[in-house]
Amino acid sequence: MRGWRWAALAGMGAVLAAEVGGRAAGWGALGPGDRARPRVALTFDDGPSERTPELLAVLARHAAAATFFVTAPAAGGWPGHLTALRTAGHGLEAHGRWHVHALLLPPWREWAQVRWHPRAGEPGPHLYRPPYGGHGPLTRLLARLAGREVALWDVEGRDWAGEDAASLAAGVLDRVRPGSVILLHDGPTVTPALLDALLVGLAGQDLQPVLLRDLPPRHIGWREGWRRLAASYGR
Repeated sequence: MRGWRWAALAGMGAVLAAEVGGRAAGWGALGPGDRARPRVALTFDDGPSERTPELLAVLARHAAAATFFVTAPAAGGWPGHLTALRTAGHGLEAHGRWHVHALLLPPWREWAQVRWHPRAGEPGPHLYRPPYGGHGPLTRLLARLAGREVALWDVEGRDWAGEDAASLAAGVLDRVRPGSVILLHDGPTVTPALLDALLVGLAGQDLQPVLLRDLPPRHIGWREGWRRLAASYGR
């Protein structure tokens, strides 16, 4: 019995370490870029969706670039939208074969989750953003074995929160800094209006939206990781 208890405690410790170090702190993942350069990266998770053409129209109107982290089911369901994203010159990266938290995937399914990429076979680097930013004990190891870089964010648009576009945009603009990686979602009805207001505000702050790879993102070190932890658990 004692052996089982130690095994259970070790398992819980590994899960906690993955949550704290991998997701909340983000140590070793790609995060914000150079804070001295007036650039930010707009990123969208979960698409493509029925909302993608609206987002493309807003981005085109502002001559802005963005990076889309897409899922395999959405990419298969909206192949025309995926082509439109490519044609418009936006970045395409992976959000997983399934939109499922890493802790709910057995290792063989998480391996398939991490390996899938919409640009498989094309020159890298290939980025992977775990659904919910969620990590399990094997996430970083599997990503490394698959040749993927885990990419996180530092400012969340909260377009899932049920607030109006103006309030959401104001919240983002209050937190954004040079080098920030902004998380939005391809799907919520509020996101196109939020994006429009956000792009107006970013221009007012002299911040240029660029592709994530052109930011470029930096690996999150110890100091930045502690800041993320404080922000995450200090709310």
